[in-house]
Amino acid sequence: MAIVAVSIAPIGDGVSVSRYVAEALRVARAQSQVRVELGAMFTTLEGDLEAIFDLIRSMQEAVFTAGAVRVSTVVKIDERRDRAVKLEDKVDEVESILRKS
Repeated sequence: MAIVAVSIAPIGDGVSVSRYVAEALRVARAQSQVRVELGAMFTTLEGDLEAIFDLIRSMQEAVFTAGAVRVSTVVKIDERRDRAVKLEDKVDEVESILRKS
């Protein structure tokens, strides 16, 4: 099980990238193998790492299809093999520590 942060954006096509992010997210939401959570700076993906890699490639291709001629993709991977962890588990743990302080 992996949790992956991904940012996919065109280079050299103006200031706003929202329409490109929307196209990538449209692809991500059309599938059911990987959990998807949109954030302000990154989209977070949760699931099998191979499925996530396949999805990232499809999301990147959607940005090209939307008209980008150059795309920058940043990926950060947190993969655990000792136990399953969900997106909310990571946040809940930090919040629990903060409540105890």
